[in-house]
Amino acid sequence: MSFVFTSESVTSGHPDKLADAISDSILDAYLAQDPKARVAVETFVTNGLCVIGGEVRSDARVELADIARDAMCKIGYDDPRAGYPVADIGVLLSVGRQSAEIAQGVDRGNPEEQGAGDQGLMFGFACRDTEPALMPLPIHLAHELKRGLTALRESGTLPYLLPDGKTQVSVRYGDDGRPAHVDTIVISTQHAADVTQERIRKDLMEHLVSKLPTELVDANTRVLVNPTGSFTIGGPKGDTGLTGRKIIVDTYGGWAPHGGGAFSGKDPSKVDRSACYMARYVAKNVVAAGLADACEVQLAYAIGVAEPVSVRVRAEGWGRAATPDEVLERAVREVFRLTPAGIIAQLDLLRPIYADTAMNGHFGREGLPWERTDQVEALQAAVGAAARA
Repeated sequence: MSFVFTSESVTSGHPDKLADAISDSILDAYLAQDPKARVAVETFVTNGLCVIGGEVRSDARVELADIARDAMCKIGYDDPRAGYPVADIGVLLSVGRQSAEIAQGVDRGNPEEQGAGDQGLMFGFACRDTEPALMPLPIHLAHELKRGLTALRESGTLPYLLPDGKTQVSVRYGDDGRPAHVDTIVISTQHAADVTQERIRKDLMEHLVSKLPTELVDANTRVLVNPTGSFTIGGPKGDTGLTGRKIIVDTYGGWAPHGGGAFSGKDPSKVDRSACYMARYVAKNVVAAGLADACEVQLAYAIGVAEPVSVRVRAEGWGRAATPDEVLERAVREVFRLTPAGIIAQLDLLRPIYADTAMNGHFGREGLPWERTDQVEALQAAVGAAARA
């Protein structure tokens, strides 16, 4: 049966994403000095104010207010037209030391026995909607529009663009479950006061919409640009922002389940983040190996326990049989290291790589370790052995 599915993305200047970026910039600053730092920080931004709270265990020296203001500038809030003048923003800090009760459950004498930093469930997903990203098409296109909008601003191609913005894409799927048409595109972008909506629409159609990497956009695609009219007041001046409030944007646009935990501001001992990355790594390699056309992975953990309490792999085939789920699960357990220490080692996560994910996206981009498809041959061999067992 045909249906329409919609996903959205937001630029790094959106108040929630600005908060994510500040939190992850602080995490990166700690990891750059102390790869084993324990960090859980959150940021709240509003008109004239930035509040940073949380807990940290590290001997690293990090100037939190300076890191926050640097992140604001990188995102574009050094532009006075954006309405959030960095030099005048008050930064309030309430960051304490990580709970000893959490530490005793996570840190063990043998690093391989490191327990999970919290209980919870995490999901990963991949599908053949897009190659080589293996992401659902609606969120993939929404991210492409978001990144393109930012590039047009940062390059000076459209100098009237300002940091805050949102994109949204509605894709119609056919009876075969495959993308058939892009029905609606919505772009809302903050802009300088001296530009008309007619010019903004014309420029974005020429420089952004026409560049989308799909043939499914045509004359019947409805494109809405700043549908409320002018958008000159944006960022924290126009709305509050909070770390972790864009969890659907950060994952699969609502196409796959979300475990409920946010990513930004958390070091990789927190499985809310690292196990979601591992679940994506598993799912993407399953699809890339030709074992399924779509794959959903669920991992679940108990605080202080190293091994996951459950592993579920669900595979789909489009017009063909997918590898049985129980066979895939046995193969996944054999190929991938699913303890916190194993995830951190296999994906090389003790590095300052996280501010980039907050600003540019966590999934579907080249260069991120969980986006590699380097376990294809190992999975194929393990599936063959599991099927024969």
